[in-house]
Formats: sequence, structure tokens, C-alpha cells
Amino acid sequence: MTPFQNASQWIDAANAIDPNSEIYQSKTYPKELLYSNRMYERLMNFCPNASEEVQIATKAQHICRWKMSRESYPMDRVGYLKWREDLKKFHAETIARIVEKAGYQEEFISRVSFLIEKKLLKKDEETQLLEDVICLVFLEYYFDSFVQKHDREKMKNIILKTWNKMSEKGHQEALKINFSEVNLQLIKEALGL
Repeated sequence: MTPFQNASQWIDAANAIDPNSEIYQSKTYPKELLYSNRMYERLMNFCPNASEEVQIATKAQHICRWKMSRESYPMDRVGYLKWREDLKKFHAETIARIVEKAGYQEEFISRVSFLIEKKLLKKDEETQLLEDVICLVFLEYYFDSFVQKHDREKMKNIILKTWNKMSEKGHQEALKINFSEVNLQLIKEALGL
């Protein structure tokens, strides 16, 4: 097996033990394994010639996320931001161990960590590609549940923040998603379209 195949299998195996589950199309999946598969599938549709570094970073973006629960940090904005920063480091360190074990060299390992930590967003093409995929997966699979939890004004703010993180190519792809009529209207309203 290639280093990529090994790394992919090990990422899947790590995410498969997620104690949290999600039901999709009448089937139950470990939550982070489903997320990882959605991320990879979206990347391959959006940018089929993405580098192996981006492919690995995409699959591992939430690797073992359940091990760092949001509830273990203060439930305020500062706590949230600290949790997000610590998560990025945790994901980067976790995947670094896996890709090293898979046989990748230091330069590759550093690049994957760089991408997972989302460094130089808007300046680094591959970091931007990863962010576009993250936003597209959110909009396609998780947006609807956010709409049900938050009021209209908060949702408009979430939509704007998501949109501002994306590239123009990401925007074009997002508008192809099959949103419900109500959600599409909300998105258009938030973006002033």
C-alpha cells in the first residue's frame, strides 16, 4: 500500500471510534467518519487534482474531535476561540503522527499541519481550498440544523462569516447546492442578492 492509502485508512480507523453518531439516509455513522468522508468527497468533486497534502488535510480536518469537547472550555466567546485554536493544534499533531507513521517526509508532514491549522488563509491557495471545502460541506450538510437552532439575524451573520471565508470559486460552487427554498431565501437575504 502507498503512504496515502495507509494514512487514509488510519484516519478512517481513528474517526470510526467516535462515540458520537449521525444518521444519514437511514444509516448510522460515527460522526467524524461521516464528516471526513463528506469533506474528501467534496474536495474530489470541487478540485479533483488537489495535492496529497490537501487530500490528507481534508480527510483529517476534524480527526478525533470528540476528544476535545467544547464543554471543557468556558462557554463564552473567549472560551470558544481558545477551544478552536487548541483544536487546530490537536488535529495537526494527531495527523502529523499518522502521516509520519505512513512514511511521509518532514516537508509533507509540516505542510499538512500548516493546512490543518489554516495558516495564511486568503494568501495560501491550498489553505483557501481547504477552507472552501469546509464551508461547502457546512452549507450542504450542516446548515439546515443551524437554521433550526438560531434566529434569523444570527443566521444571517453566520452566512456572511462563512461567505467571507470563501473564494469566488467557492461562492459559485455554494450557489449550486440544492438548498430548500426557505434556506436559499435566507442566504440571498444575508448576502444582499
